[in-house]
Amino acid sequence: MEVEKKTKSKNCFIEGPIPSDFIGDSIKKHQLNTTIGAHQIFLGQVRADIIENKQVSAIEYSAQKEMSNNILDQLKQQTIRKFNLNCLHIYHSLGKVNTGEICLFVFASSKHRKNAQLAIEYSVEEIKSKTPIFGKEIFSDNSHQWKTNT
Repeated sequence: MEVEKKTKSKNCFIEGPIPSDFIGDSIKKHQLNTTIGAHQIFLGQVRADIIENKQVSAIEYSAQKEMSNNILDQLKQQTIRKFNLNCLHIYHSLGKVNTGEICLFVFASSKHRKNAQLAIEYSVEEIKSKTPIFGKEIFSDNSHQWKTNT
């Protein structure tokens, strides 16, 4: 009987905001794969929302990392199969991310644009609803509250 080797899920977390050069490098790396005909990217950015007359200045993200990485790994595999993708990459911030900075980067590549577009919409909704990632909204007066996903 062959024993299934359990592999550790890839770390999908980046400390602090996701840098634009990281995003650019990710795109550049995929230019060599000429079987790809389309890329679709979702960038989640921290908004300066006004909540009860207080302005959000940052979100501090935390997560159950191992569980989240496992969920995101399963989501990637499922989404690649479901939408016939060449690849799917997901990165989320941990720690403090100021307004205007990027906290979520989802990158889908496929032969055809529609597959990549649908995969992005699907995967972002799944990330938001199923992954134990938590955001504490920090207001300009230094008060805070836990964020509720909408």
